[in-house]
Amino acid sequence: FFVEISQTTTPPPSKIMRLSVLLLLVAAGQSAAFYLPGVAPRAYQKGDVIPLLVNRLDSSEAIMPYDYYHFDFCEPGEEVADANVANQKPREGAKVSENLGQILLGERIRHSPYHIRMLEAIECDAVCVPKVYKTRDDKKYTSLRHAIVKSYMHHWIMDNLPAVECVQRCAGGVRPEDQPLYRLGFPVGCSIGAEDTRSTTVCTNANLKNMHADEVFINNHVDFTISYHESSEFVGARIVGVEARPRSINHKDISALSCAPGQDAQPFTVPQDDKGKEGDLAVIYTYSVVWKPSEVKWASRWDTYLSSGESASIHWFSIVNSLVIVVFLSAMVGVIIVRTLHKDILRYNQGDTLEEAQEEFGWKLVHGDVFRPPAHSMLLSVCLGNGLQIAIMCVVTLCFACLGFLSPATRGGLMTAMLVLFVGLGVVMGYVSARAYKTFGGEQWKTNVLLSAFLFPGIVFTIFFLLNLVLWAHESSAAVPFGTLVALVLLWFCVSVPLTFLGAYLGFKKPPIEQPLRTNPIPRQIPTQPLYAQAWVSIVMGGILPFGCIFIQLFFILNSIWSHKLYYVFGFLMLVFAILVITVVESSILLCYFHLCTEDYHWWWRSFLTGGSAALYLFAYSLFFYSRGMEVDGGTNFALYVGYTLIFTLLFWLMTGALAFTGCFLFIQKIYSVIKVD
Repeated sequence: FFVEISQTTTPPPSKIMRLSVLLLLVAAGQSAAFYLPGVAPRAYQKGDVIPLLVNRLDSSEAIMPYDYYHFDFCEPGEEVADANVANQKPREGAKVSENLGQILLGERIRHSPYHIRMLEAIECDAVCVPKVYKTRDDKKYTSLRHAIVKSYMHHWIMDNLPAVECVQRCAGGVRPEDQPLYRLGFPVGCSIGAEDTRSTTVCTNANLKNMHADEVFINNHVDFTISYHESSEFVGARIVGVEARPRSINHKDISALSCAPGQDAQPFTVPQDDKGKEGDLAVIYTYSVVWKPSEVKWASRWDTYLSSGESASIHWFSIVNSLVIVVFLSAMVGVIIVRTLHKDILRYNQGDTLEEAQEEFGWKLVHGDVFRPPAHSMLLSVCLGNGLQIAIMCVVTLCFACLGFLSPATRGGLMTAMLVLFVGLGVVMGYVSARAYKTFGGEQWKTNVLLSAFLFPGIVFTIFFLLNLVLWAHESSAAVPFGTLVALVLLWFCVSVPLTFLGAYLGFKKPPIEQPLRTNPIPRQIPTQPLYAQAWVSIVMGGILPFGCIFIQLFFILNSIWSHKLYYVFGFLMLVFAILVITVVESSILLCYFHLCTEDYHWWWRSFLTGGSAALYLFAYSLFFYSRGMEVDGGTNFALYVGYTLIFTLLFWLMTGALAFTGCFLFIQKIYSVIKVD
């Protein structure tokens, strides 16, 4: 509606503000309300049914995750007849409520047909009737075998705890270095490949028994070891650990099951569809449950999972590495400000009395052009608004994460918080963009508001939608449902856009930022610049040091995203982010000062691009990580990886560019405000 009204008849923002705030609070309340019941501890009585939930299946060798029931595992309603559990099983096809962050991350939590009761052991029980697969021309059989070959992992949940598999030092010990090492989830099966290329990345020693080259085994049995804690402070017992040990057992008959851990059972082989015999392949899924008392309290039950992550020493090494760069840059900036600039300002201000300072030189020569409005001021103001919006969103999110509100126990909380903050900070984006555009002398304020609200959010949504089409085509669980896409669009148009209009209204109501010096009517000619002072050279050089501060932490972030590991060191990340901000600002100020000394006053866009050039190195490193740190192949996986990386790179470019511009703007305003100009 801003297009149809004039600047003098802008309506009061009270209605827009009330509606936007109401919608935002409703969205935040809904997203937070999904998972509140799982936060408080729960004590179970003996015999209570404990739901076992199943999540998506993912792999470090493929980008696309899949729903658990995409592979035709046992479903509720297919259990072997048992009167004792007939009334306790979850309804068929039951889904668990998920927040917006979980949906965007591709999590699909469902009820399972596993029946587990508190403190009731199970020796060997069939999950369901035998699952029969056609070994020839069966899509589900092919998908199941593909999941095993590509090392897809199960992710099961019990009492909000993920099931883990012990992969090293399972016997345990007293010393910290002897503690077991766990990984999230466990593999669908085991495939070690050909003799010359065999890999045991996913297969454990239990899986490798009796295996031969090119054989593919399915883990059709799971041994659960559930740790529980009892105390006089509460009635019942609380679950403090869930360990799953998968095995492959070739059951001959469902009426004569044998799952004893000591026996040397023949694994269940899954042949290739072109080599297997024509006919049916019946798979019997079984499980056993063992209960183990533990001294671990409920409040500390996540420590076992988090201690299996990377050592803190490597994060401290990253911090020290970044601090060395910051100290180096700060020393250079200090030398410039304390010595060089101080002497320059004294010389310029005493020019009337010193004969040798009668002629101006250096950065003072461009005092009449340094505040000349930049080219493409509309686009620059939009970039500034979006960049500062992202920067503030990151700061607030990291603060909440460091305080523990966005722990791994709160599934999808991090993504939900970032999205809600991004939408709510539309008012900041509109205000900054409008105020900057007015300072640049722009008059097309309607176009500025519309571009601020739709340009970069539209680019991100377009890339995201195209990637979602690919995921839809492959039936991946990461494909966002149509209803969620509609909700995202409504959140954008009904909350973010009105808040952007509100911020723009407030920004245009403010006077433009007053500059300390007047701008000459005729632009000054810029002398020929040496090679080191060329714009492209400074842009390329400007991103090296900021990227050097974050590349170690970036490895852990990429490894957490694409290898599906827990990332919980938000304190380290907060420090690295603060160091990144300081490095971006200081490096941009240095390069900006050097260019002003060469009488080049085109600093507006250069400062933004200098800070944003770290995104180029981030994108290049992400491609390097894909080629060297991931075992992913195929054009579809590469396209998805590049698409998501482009979104992240664009957001990072806007944030670092806006931070660099803000630092340079304040620096230039300060140094030109303390000199005397005739």
